[in-house]
Amino acid sequence: MSNKISKLKLFINGKWIESKTDNYSNCYNPSTGELTAMSPQCTKEEVGLAIKTAKEAFSKWASTPASQRVQVLFRMKTLVGEHLDELTEICARENGKCWDEAKGDVLKALEVIEFACGIPQLMKGDALMNCSSGYDTTQYKEPIGTFLGLCPWNFPAMIPHGWMLPICIATGNTFILKPAKDVPLTSIRFMELWEKAGLPNGVVNMVTCDRHVSEYMIKHPDIAGISFVGSTSVGQHIYTTAAQAGKRVQILGEAKNHALVLKDCNLDRTARGIINATYGCAGERCMALPAIVVEEDIADDLVVLLKKYAQELKVGPAYNKTSSLGPVISLQHKKAVTGWINKGVEEGAELILDGRKISIQGYENGFYMGPTIFDHVKPGMSIGDDEIFGPVTCVKRVKNFEEGIELMNSNQFANGSVIYTQNGFHAREFVRRTHGGMVGVNVGIPVPLSVFGFTGHKKSFIGDLHVMGTDGVRFYTQLKSVTTHWFNERDAGKKVDTWDGMLNE
Repeated sequence: MSNKISKLKLFINGKWIESKTDNYSNCYNPSTGELTAMSPQCTKEEVGLAIKTAKEAFSKWASTPASQRVQVLFRMKTLVGEHLDELTEICARENGKCWDEAKGDVLKALEVIEFACGIPQLMKGDALMNCSSGYDTTQYKEPIGTFLGLCPWNFPAMIPHGWMLPICIATGNTFILKPAKDVPLTSIRFMELWEKAGLPNGVVNMVTCDRHVSEYMIKHPDIAGISFVGSTSVGQHIYTTAAQAGKRVQILGEAKNHALVLKDCNLDRTARGIINATYGCAGERCMALPAIVVEEDIADDLVVLLKKYAQELKVGPAYNKTSSLGPVISLQHKKAVTGWINKGVEEGAELILDGRKISIQGYENGFYMGPTIFDHVKPGMSIGDDEIFGPVTCVKRVKNFEEGIELMNSNQFANGSVIYTQNGFHAREFVRRTHGGMVGVNVGIPVPLSVFGFTGHKKSFIGDLHVMGTDGVRFYTQLKSVTTHWFNERDAGKKVDTWDGMLNE
């Protein structure tokens, strides 16, 4: 990997072009703190060109048979596999994920590309012959137009090139990708591979811009739908703005996932599972497990184990394959997480393990934070209720199952929830009663495979149709119902039936 600092380009109509903007955003390597690239915050005219290009490409691409469209995805699947280590390293270097986590990010994108290869089957509609005497009805799933993907920085591969792009284009739509300003390099390399896979010019375009130009895109009449992943407050604004204009919108927001740990669990295995779920990706994922609700009888023992296993994590540069906890995304985010830890101390939680002062020899300028554990986190403490998005665990003590699930369900977010138990009754009750949209029973990160939807609830999701699975296919398509009736010469001159008449036959 070169250390040369370069000005990145936009991808419009199959060409890499240099932006005319004077405004660039700095991209850093979180492991070293070094400036690596400069990302253009492009102009309204440039995103307007991208949207115009996508609109013009739509008709031909939508008319291309689905079986031909997916040939691009089959080739892309092969290319991602061939470049897996390269994509992993780019992701690790620009995001700070440890090697295996970065590889998982890329593989999750690949998983949805594989799923989208089945679009000829997934787009099949329903039909009923003789739904009324002599009448047949068929429903078709059709593409809609140009979609906009507004992506966060925490999953540079999976979210844009898994959750959004593959299903969107496989169903016959065109796409404008806006990766996060901190992590454009993974998307740039993916775009080069999409191009190599034979994607026609204009079907996918990539721009980087500030929030003002993003707002212009959100309101643009030629954008048919928007998929957004990020903060709930921004998501609510996007949903309100876009939905008022009649656009399709799916918003994936914040989370504060909780685990309920019962006294009959396998305690050692539970502690290890919590550590993996909490500190993977430095806690910078919406399916992290930062809040642990534990029965008082075993709380002391669990906290001892959590501290022990957290201290065994090797904090280091993301691309070092021996590291098990990489840096957070930026210096600004490090300061924000540090602020949350300070607030937890002020609120009166007991700081069991403090990760604020960590320094890695040889990487002193990296954005590192060590694992942090709070115990005796009480209801109403903001560190236990709000999303921190960092390597911080909050332990909440309860008397029993009922108090635990009530406490968990009182949170405004409901992306995921987990129970650790060997009791079948409590496991079933938990699955039935939890507000969490993705539920784990002795599974710390209950993210479903791509054949299922990513089903957050409450303020973790706004919209009707989730990403991935059949919901993803439905989001990028609209139904058309066609009713046909055929008659021969002897029917000539007969009274034409109305639909009401057919229903009354």
